[in-house]
Amino acid sequence: MRKTLFVAIAALALAPALAFCQDVHKLVNQEDVGRIIKTLSADDMQGRGTFTPGIDKAATFIEGEFKQAGLTPLAGSKGYRQNFSMVRTTPVSAKVVINGTEVAANNVAITASSSFNWASADGIEVVNVAAGKNFMSEYQTIMGSDKKQLVLLDTSYAKIFARLAARSKRGGTSFKTENDTKATVFVLGAADVKSLSVAYEVKSTEQPLFNVVGTIPGKTKPNEYVVFSGHYDHLGIIAKTMDGDSIANGADDDASGTTAVITLAKYYKKLNNNARTLVFVAFTAEEIGGFGSQYFSKQMNPDQVVAMFNIEMIGKEAKFGPNTAFITGYERSDFGTILQKNLTGTAFTFHPDPYPDQNLFYRSDNATLAALGVPAHTISTDQIPTDKLYHTVKDEFSSLDVANITSTIRAIALSSRSIVAGTDAPTRIPKLQK
Repeated sequence: MRKTLFVAIAALALAPALAFCQDVHKLVNQEDVGRIIKTLSADDMQGRGTFTPGIDKAATFIEGEFKQAGLTPLAGSKGYRQNFSMVRTTPVSAKVVINGTEVAANNVAITASSSFNWASADGIEVVNVAAGKNFMSEYQTIMGSDKKQLVLLDTSYAKIFARLAARSKRGGTSFKTENDTKATVFVLGAADVKSLSVAYEVKSTEQPLFNVVGTIPGKTKPNEYVVFSGHYDHLGIIAKTMDGDSIANGADDDASGTTAVITLAKYYKKLNNNARTLVFVAFTAEEIGGFGSQYFSKQMNPDQVVAMFNIEMIGKEAKFGPNTAFITGYERSDFGTILQKNLTGTAFTFHPDPYPDQNLFYRSDNATLAALGVPAHTISTDQIPTDKLYHTVKDEFSSLDVANITSTIRAIALSSRSIVAGTDAPTRIPKLQK
C-alpha cells in the first residue's frame, strides 16, 4: 500500500515535467532546426563577415524568421534591426620613441580609434607585463581600461605579440565618440621609461552595423527581461584556404547558437504564457570585438534584466557525453542550479565550464551584461581545446550533429521555464570594477 502510494505521488510530481517534455519535443522540431542552421551556414552567406553583403543577407533571413514567428520589435524600434554605426580605422603611420631611441616598427602594435600624438609620458599609464603572467587575464584588464597606456611586454610573449602586431596592422573597429582619447601602445621589450613620444596616424571611415532583435512582451511582469542571444556574424571569406575553399561558414560558431535563439523564439511564442518579457537577439560583430552585444547592453537597463542565456557553439557533443552542456561562470550565480532543477525527470545535465584556463566567461557576448551585474551566462557544448574546425573553412553544416543541437535547444527551453514564468530569478553577479 505504501509503495503504491509512493509511486502515485512520484508520478504526480513528475507530471508537469513530463507535460513540458511532450510540448518541447513537439514544438522544437529537429527538421526545422536543420533547415535554419543549414541556411545560415550556406556558401551564399559568404561566411557572414562583418561589413559584408553576406551578413546583411543573414540579417534579412533572421528578420524573416522573427516576423513569421510573430515577434514584436524591441520597444522604440521600427523594425527588427537595431542599427548603429562603427568607425573603422586603417593605420597610415606609427612612430614610438622611448628614452630618445626609436623602437623598431616590428616591435610596436597600437590599438586606437583615431590619430594621436604623445609628446611625453605625462598622463600615460606604463604597464609592465612580466614573464609568467596569465596573458589573457592581463590583456583583458588592459583593454578594459579607459586610460592611455604604454604596455611593455616581456620578450617571452613574442609569439603572442606577433599576433597583436598583425591585428593592429589590419586596423580596428570602434564606437563613434566625440572625445575618444583612449589608446594602447604595445611594445615588445622592457624599459625604464624616462621619456616618451608617440605619433600615430590613421584613416577613418564610418560604417553601419545591426543586431537583429525580437521580443515577446511579458504578460504579468513586462518590465522584467529575459534575454536569449547568440552571434550571427563569423569570419567571412578568409585568406587561409583549405582544399580550394576560402569561405569560413561558421556553422557551429555561431550559426548553431543563432539557430537556438530563433527556435526558442518560436517555441515561447507558441506557448505564449511568459510572465516576463523575452528578448531574442542575434548579435553582430562578436568576432571583431563583441560590438553588437556592447551596443545592445547600452540600450537596456541592466537592473531590469533578470537573466541572459547566451548560446554559443552547440553543434557537437560535449566532453561530458550526450545530453550535456556546460555553463560559463557557473559558480558566479545560481543560474545553473535553477536550470538543472527545471530539468528534473529528464536525461539532460548542465555542468560547470571545464575549461577555466580559457577564460570563456568574459570572451563571449554575455560579458557586457555580466559586467553590469546581470546573471548572464554562455551555454556551450564545444570541446574547445581539441576543436580543430574552430575558425577554419571546415566549420560547415556537414560537420554538425543536428540531433545534439536539437537536444540542447530543448534543454534550454525546459530549463528556462521558471525564469520565464517569473517564479525564479538567479542571484546577481557582482559588478565588474574597472
